[in-house]
Amino acid sequence: MTKFSLDPLDLAALLSSRVCHDVISPVGAIVNGLEVLEEEKDAEMRGHALALIKSSANEASARLQFCRLAFGAAGSKGASIDTGDAELVTRQLIADERTQLLWSVPRALMSKNKVKLLLNLCLLADAAIPRGGVISVSCSGDDEGLAFKIEAKGVNARVASNVPALLEGESEEGAIDARAVQAYYAGLVSKACGMRVVVSGEPELVTIEAVPMQAQTTESDGSAESAAA
Repeated sequence: MTKFSLDPLDLAALLSSRVCHDVISPVGAIVNGLEVLEEEKDAEMRGHALALIKSSANEASARLQFCRLAFGAAGSKGASIDTGDAELVTRQLIADERTQLLWSVPRALMSKNKVKLLLNLCLLADAAIPRGGVISVSCSGDDEGLAFKIEAKGVNARVASNVPALLEGESEEGAIDARAVQAYYAGLVSKACGMRVVVSGEPELVTIEAVPMQAQTTESDGSAESAAA
């Protein structure tokens, strides 16, 4: 694995590409629906077109609202974000007939970067169960001791093999593309929060945890002392 660092302009370009990729499908569906309305005279077909436009507009809005919090500034430097807003945009994006979201994060004002980290971890969890399932989101501790835990349960639950390395700022090729930038970005945000993301898996379950760097260092030192004893 190669440790690398993206130029700020490249990072911005890749994140922009990621956001565009997320919204281009529903926006394209809206355009298709409008074309049908212009050409179709049949009342039933026009009804289907209107339903498509409405659902696609809602989907595009949900994706943009989520991306605004997960990737955007969402306020001035040092600003806090209401975790209730984070829950709302996550439910709008993830919860559907295939995926159930269990949110156990208390409503409170939380630092902007920690909310961004939480949302990005939810994206990783959602990608781990493409066939749907249950995503459980929780946190423990507070302030500097805050930790997140996201569990994704579903058929063939798994994260892409390159995700753990990307979270650490590493890549086999020494470069990344728009598909991989979200995991890399999540790693950058976790470091900005003084946290580290750990991914583990077992059959039908992926667990993603963000823990304070200090706590992990203490655990490592304790394990080393036990081994020496």
